[in-house]
Amino acid sequence: MSLVEVHRQESVVTITLADEERRNVLSTQLVIELTAALDAADADPDVRVVVLTNRGRAFCAGADLSARSSATATSAPAQRLDELFGRFARSSKPYVGRIAGHCVAGGMGLAAAMDISVAADDTLFGFTEVRVGVAPAVISVVCLPKMRSGDARAAFLRGNRFPAAEAARLGLVNAAVPRDQLDAEVDAVVADLLASGPSAIAATKRVLAEVPGTPEAEAFRWANRFSGELFASDEAREGMAAYLEKRPPAWAQPWPPATPVESED
Repeated sequence: MSLVEVHRQESVVTITLADEERRNVLSTQLVIELTAALDAADADPDVRVVVLTNRGRAFCAGADLSARSSATATSAPAQRLDELFGRFARSSKPYVGRIAGHCVAGGMGLAAAMDISVAADDTLFGFTEVRVGVAPAVISVVCLPKMRSGDARAAFLRGNRFPAAEAARLGLVNAAVPRDQLDAEVDAVVADLLASGPSAIAATKRVLAEVPGTPEAEAFRWANRFSGELFASDEAREGMAAYLEKRPPAWAQPWPPATPVESED
């Protein structure tokens, strides 16, 4: 039985964590299947947006403690999570998190790694690692850049669970909405992304990766050169022409479409 489901609707792929019985823990099998689904989406030039969501009450309950507590446990699972959490920022495609279940420990890293994320307001979040005798180490790499130092210190050390509205305040997700509005909010995010140039989205993700941490003078030099290249592109010429002619650009796609979902399981 597959632990990850993939559905394609036009240029949007939805990847669903479907190990409901085990609360979508980051088991070896789930990570392998999720990585394969992500690889396929990243490699497909016709895919413009990827949505990551869950089935069941948990978005992701974190590490597979039954496996990690065994005598044969090694650092290999942590290495796989390094690769998993880090890949979203490196991808040229935008990733949208649809957080429809509780999200704790390693699941926090998965949610925070998304480019944009929306959570149902009845879900709970938490850095619960300290409650089982470990620390939120690997996920700190993707969570800490989104949090104020004092907030991170309290959340990491206390290990308590908190509501989605608090996760939004902390910067770990972008919004917390009533569950019956979750799909509409995610659709609004996807619609914005499909109204934007796909190469421009990829370029913006590169800006987000390159500029932070770069010395100001060097960042300006790089950004000026990069901006010049973008303004000379075919996509930019089409975008500016469409704006001046008051028409949609060629790449704009309406969302949600009225076509059926295709399964790629």
